[in-house]
Amino acid sequence: MAAERDRFSTATRLRALGSQARAKVYRASGIRPARQPRRSRLTGRAAVLALVLCALVVALAYPMRQYIAQRSQIAEQQEQARLARERVERLREEKARWKDPAFVRSKAREHLHYVMPGETGYVMADPSGKDGDDGREPSGAAADRPWYESLWDGVDSADAEGGR
Repeated sequence: MAAERDRFSTATRLRALGSQARAKVYRASGIRPARQPRRSRLTGRAAVLALVLCALVVALAYPMRQYIAQRSQIAEQQEQARLARERVERLREEKARWKDPAFVRSKAREHLHYVMPGETGYVMADPSGKDGDDGREPSGAAADRPWYESLWDGVDSADAEGGR
């Protein structure tokens, strides 16, 4: 029992004795004691704890927002880098194809209308009477000739004027 008494502080024991004595006095006089006002459940410690938690939330809100924004920027940059690597790989493959003489020859035939020695080249006129994909009407004598003849005529005329 003595060990149990030592567990409480002196102030706690005096408070308990005071409340017991007060209850005896009120019982003897027949008067009901006035109710003590209820103490608020929010103690000083709880208020300080709530204040500290609010301060932490406010202090960490901006850095967390920055962290999340930076993570999304990193993800975007990684995606752009991946796309750039894929594009570089496609360009390397295309560069390797252009080193093949047969590929170059086929592209020259397709786009520049080149012909090999001994072959005859034909230029087909558009049956609608329009020149090219833009829908414009051909202009005079230039419409009857392939583009490369017009190019050589321009070079020849520039050479003739430059020689004077």
